[in-house]
Amino acid sequence: MTKITDMQKANTAYMQRDNLSVPKDLFSMDEEFIRSFDDESNIVFPGFCDVHVHFREPGFSYKETIKSGSMAAARGGYTAVCTMPNLNPVPDSAENLKAQLDIIAKDAVINVYPYASITVGQRGEELSAMEEMAEDAFAFSDDGRGVQSDDMMREAMKRAKALGKMIVAHCEVNELLRGGYIHDGEYAKTHGHRGICSESEYAQIERDIKLAKETGCAYHVCHISAKESVEAIRRAKAEGVNITCETAPHYLVMDDGDLREEGRFKMNPPLRGKKDREALLEGILDGTIDMIATDHAPHSSDEKSKGLEKSAFGIVGIETAFPVLYTYLVREGIVSLDKIIELLALNARKRFGIPLGNDFSVWNLNKKFTVDPNKFLSMGRATPFEGAELYGENLLTVCGGKIAYKNV
Repeated sequence: MTKITDMQKANTAYMQRDNLSVPKDLFSMDEEFIRSFDDESNIVFPGFCDVHVHFREPGFSYKETIKSGSMAAARGGYTAVCTMPNLNPVPDSAENLKAQLDIIAKDAVINVYPYASITVGQRGEELSAMEEMAEDAFAFSDDGRGVQSDDMMREAMKRAKALGKMIVAHCEVNELLRGGYIHDGEYAKTHGHRGICSESEYAQIERDIKLAKETGCAYHVCHISAKESVEAIRRAKAEGVNITCETAPHYLVMDDGDLREEGRFKMNPPLRGKKDREALLEGILDGTIDMIATDHAPHSSDEKSKGLEKSAFGIVGIETAFPVLYTYLVREGIVSLDKIIELLALNARKRFGIPLGNDFSVWNLNKKFTVDPNKFLSMGRATPFEGAELYGENLLTVCGGKIAYKNV
């Protein structure tokens, strides 16, 4: 374990290994304060980076705000997050994007990078004002909706490439959804639910791979959940396509056999079958899957209290991501701790050019706790891990040399 007094050496080693720039004064904090965390049971990690969160503001601040979302992220050990564009107004123009940037500048306690939408209003009918947003937009995504038109996505990729930006895609073929809301697997069949087939995800990934190969655009796939998606991306990487992808903690440690008749188990894409989960783990281990993102998607209690069929899609996860992965994957000997840190903190920064800087968190990995959503800093409460006993307590998060979270 890395002692607090050795943390500059530890974080510098991470950055040098992964070709990240090392600040001259990595930890410019009071030495006495730092030593107060110096304990053999504590370990230091570089600040985590999540390229897929929903902080809901502007437009839906009754679900989450930039302030509450960034505070929750800091508690989870994150010092950089990228916010998706399903907002009101949708950031499809410089003016609309500025509405979010102003709130970020005022309220965020960590680094928050906003996406801009690929299409106007995320409706898939007309490309957004990509050129006028390129300077301030992290990347372009219509997350929550797949771009249905091949021609629209082709043109978006061409324009993104010209601007030096990435296309980040929620892949979903609308005509294959057929009113489904959980995975089209055994649970759906035995409990009388309408299922979402895996093809709705991987068919659009396969289309986008062809377009990325054609245009040369840098392309990233959101929250993959199906074994066929892993296979398609693995083939694309072997062919030299400029592609990366992410999955989320819940897809790695749960499948549709874990479902309950509660809205806290409903997300999009859904929890799929055991073979899908095993394929995702294989993709983590062989490098096909580049990073783990939470898809933190808070809703109000009312929106999540209507069962599997009628509840809104989306769960929260930014405060529990590392403990979930550490408990179910690292402690079980499935994935190494170093690999988890690469997936949570380093690979996304390398791919998207997000600096690490003076960012770190301090954890006690021996501390066990029971997940109680009522204690979340996020305004969202819906998590499939409610009641789970997890290991790993964050004691401190520092972002840019300043305290973003302290466990008191």
